[in-house]
Amino acid sequence: MDQPIYKQILNKHFFIPMEHGAWIWLLGPLFIGAAAGGKPDGDLILLIFCALIAFLIRQPVTLIVKVNAGRRARRDLLPALVWITVYTVLGSLGVWKLAQAGYGQLLWLAVPGIPIFAFYLWLIWRRKERRQWQLELIGAGALALTAPAAYWISGGVSDDVAWTLFLLTWLQSAASIVHVYIRLEQRILKESHSLGWHFNKALPSLGFHAFNLAVSGVLVAFAMVNWWVLGAFLLMLFCSLAGVIRPACGYRPSKIGIQQLVASLAFVLIMMLAYLLG
Repeated sequence: MDQPIYKQILNKHFFIPMEHGAWIWLLGPLFIGAAAGGKPDGDLILLIFCALIAFLIRQPVTLIVKVNAGRRARRDLLPALVWITVYTVLGSLGVWKLAQAGYGQLLWLAVPGIPIFAFYLWLIWRRKERRQWQLELIGAGALALTAPAAYWISGGVSDDVAWTLFLLTWLQSAASIVHVYIRLEQRILKESHSLGWHFNKALPSLGFHAFNLAVSGVLVAFAMVNWWVLGAFLLMLFCSLAGVIRPACGYRPSKIGIQQLVASLAFVLIMMLAYLLG
């Protein structure tokens, strides 16, 4: 028996994205950028609000595409349209308030996300969106653009610092995505293999995290960031190595997600301290 329409509309499936791990890749750069700016105020709350609306509207838009592609029932159309309308109205108000506060130029940072999202919707239409990790890496870059936005809106004035924040947060999010994919591959194994076997399988993640550590080391050497940043990326490399020593054989995806969330939160906190104490 079908639910009443108001209950369908209030079903969180229509207005909250299912990829729970993506939240940290949105909010982490925002908080790091705000810490680097040093003077967050009410305008930062407005920026976070706009970023959240842009992130949330993806869910009902995705459902609309699935309905029209025959992947979802027609009854899902109205609830999805309702939430698209709600998010569009709220987002428009947020954008208007940002422009009124003198930060309209920051909206240009959202432009790279438009073609990425359009391509993602096309993959959904073609039923090819699953395990598109390359697209997720690019998408993480779009989310990382919130770092310079939060930096500028929180009183930051250096373009070099702003784009360094973008680079570092993007590299971390991208490496985390690769790490999660490898952990998800481990979970389907019936039994653990040798340490060397798991090490070889984890080379993309280990290599990515080692590259990130090297980049942060160069930035430290040129006094562009402090030693705390190097420590944050060193911790992420250790987490990747821990995934080799203790493979996720038989783990539930939720357990892998929680482990990655804890690691990402630790990274965000250390990065915030790097700029607050530096």
